[in-house]
Amino acid sequence: VCSSDLCLTDLLHRWSINELSCDMVAVISNHEVLADLCEFFKVPFHHIAIDPRQKKASFEAVEEQLERLSPDLIVLARYMQIFPAGLCERYSSRVINIHHSFLPSFSGAKPYHQAYDRGVKLIGATSHYVTEALDEGPIIEQDVIRVSHRHTISELARLGRDIERVVLARAVRHHLEHRVFVSGQRTIVFD
Repeated sequence: VCSSDLCLTDLLHRWSINELSCDMVAVISNHEVLADLCEFFKVPFHHIAIDPRQKKASFEAVEEQLERLSPDLIVLARYMQIFPAGLCERYSSRVINIHHSFLPSFSGAKPYHQAYDRGVKLIGATSHYVTEALDEGPIIEQDVIRVSHRHTISELARLGRDIERVVLARAVRHHLEHRVFVSGQRTIVFD
């Protein structure tokens, strides 16, 4: 389930060169623009728009598609939608999200703006299992990069996107290789 082509492109490339040992059953996205990318990698694409006035119906369509696909893992690659509680429960510890900050700092929207406003010296990305609590699921993988007062918000976002791709790929690989053990709000990741 995806809205960003950056993370999706990276995952599809890693999958195509057998770096990720899995079957890519489909991409469900709220952005039609990703259809061409999926066609290139020969992965089925399903567009389900998320209408802010009809979110319940939109997510019911997502849920129906997931039931048909029966995935072992769902990756939210910058989906930017709050995953419904029922889906979080049904796919517990099988939905991975990438968040564009070093959680628990700057959860929610616009973390690079928040980081810039606070003058942070490190920005990062966090991949975690999705739970009902926004951006508070058990953390699987994180990484950071040093920044300074000279960086603009757009530069922070550009640097962050590089980290996001790597962090998400590591988290997905750890999960696929059965190296993540969830213990309450924490994970233990075996090297």
